[in-house]
Amino acid sequence: MGTRLGTCFPLVRGRTLGRLASVGDILALVASEVIAQRRGGLYGRQAMGTWASPESLDSGAFQFCRLVFRQSANGDGDGWGVDFPRADENLSVRLSELTKAPVSTDESGRPNHVLLRLTQPELFRCPFVMMTEPGGAYFDDQEAAGLRDYVRKGGFLWADDFWGEYAWQAWESQLRKALPSGAYPIVDLSLDHQLFHMLMRVSEVPQIPSIGFWRGTGRTSERGPDSAVPHVRGILDERGRIVVLMTHNTDFGDSFEEEGSSRAFFERFSIPGYGFGVNVLLYSMTH
Repeated sequence: MGTRLGTCFPLVRGRTLGRLASVGDILALVASEVIAQRRGGLYGRQAMGTWASPESLDSGAFQFCRLVFRQSANGDGDGWGVDFPRADENLSVRLSELTKAPVSTDESGRPNHVLLRLTQPELFRCPFVMMTEPGGAYFDDQEAAGLRDYVRKGGFLWADDFWGEYAWQAWESQLRKALPSGAYPIVDLSLDHQLFHMLMRVSEVPQIPSIGFWRGTGRTSERGPDSAVPHVRGILDERGRIVVLMTHNTDFGDSFEEEGSSRAFFERFSIPGYGFGVNVLLYSMTH
């Protein structure tokens, strides 16, 4: 199996939050600055992607790693670039503000983040990897083997933003190429799991729609009755550690990407989104 990915960061409480905080506690920390920022949040869409390489990865600090994948002909999703790059950068900034975890930045202070494929050796230098709209993903045999090796060596994959039963089945069909159901069952994570209590107390699974859907309809379930209930599911290893996290019927990425687009959206969706998202990062970096 080879060398496992090492634990990179100690678990720390935030500089400002000296106790286990409720999600609402972060409003006072970030609300005023978010609304003052230019429309679209901390960083705009002009940021270009950087492919992971030995030179682009800083092993001494957190870097957001985004999975690039091909589209399945029969899948359900808009591709790997949904919410890119603002979600990647904004979540990294909030991690640096709410915890003492070191975050890699460039000369201007902008968070560094990278793109990578499951077949790249640099995958094993990323203890945390996120993918969006996994219902549209396609993995070939080599990519499936890469994912299997990654989680066996201590990696953590977060698959976010896919809606309804068809998208779930499409995603599971690709996931099972790497992680067969017999050895890697999928479980629903209950709210008493450590993931929900790393730094923020998360008392419910928020259903976060895309901002466009919410503005157009006022609703949160993007596929109507077929996506009415949001789920947080996981695959655990033999030690009980989450190796694949799946947030279904909800879109945490949009809560990060669109934090500065609307105060109403921020207060209703970005606050719980960041509460959960920071917990996920801390969990992935300490387990």
